[in-house]
Amino acid sequence: MNEGFNISDCALIAIATGEKAQNLREFRDHLRTVHPGCFYYHFWGGLLYPHFNDPEFQNDFAVWASRNLHDQKISEQFAVIDPNIYSDIEDLRQEIIEIVEERLYESEHVPWAKRGQEFHFIRSQIVIFETGITYTDPRELVEAIPNMSLGSIFFHFIDSRRRTEGHRNDISVWLEGLGDEYEELIKVLDKIDPYFTTLSELRNIIHIAFYNFFKKIPNGKLT
Repeated sequence: MNEGFNISDCALIAIATGEKAQNLREFRDHLRTVHPGCFYYHFWGGLLYPHFNDPEFQNDFAVWASRNLHDQKISEQFAVIDPNIYSDIEDLRQEIIEIVEERLYESEHVPWAKRGQEFHFIRSQIVIFETGITYTDPRELVEAIPNMSLGSIFFHFIDSRRRTEGHRNDISVWLEGLGDEYEELIKVLDKIDPYFTTLSELRNIIHIAFYNFFKKIPNGKLT
């Protein structure tokens, strides 16, 4: 039986933790204990809820290290971290802690931020909205994807990675359940890295994948 693909939307609620760091050592100490949702917010939150204006960096840690600590080396190390390659938040946490500890070890002086420029740890809570929209035929997504909200793209292609086995996107998981005829499309979707981009660009990349796949099929029908 072909189960339809239910479209959901979402939003991220920012929750202040009250924890802040003025220097790199304090930052390291907080990293060890802050809520896992802090890493989710400071790495992924900027996609769904832009809270800084710096296209050079994709996560808040890199922005703070560059702007307020004026430590370009560790800022660059933070900037190239792709959270997708870690199996879970705790592995990501450990990687960041190790980067900070290595920087502290090699630095003669602990990098400090000026008063008022501390790093404030914020955690996120995702709120999910059911749209009531369901698609049963993958061909429908060729026209549907460009009209999907950015929240839907975030939920089904990014947040899904913390919910699904193998850390995959919801669309690939759904297509896989429909049969082998979508294997080529699934491979293309699974290769997309949703991190170093914007949600608008990601939506366009997904749309192109669907368009190119069905364009190869006469009349859009699988044979």
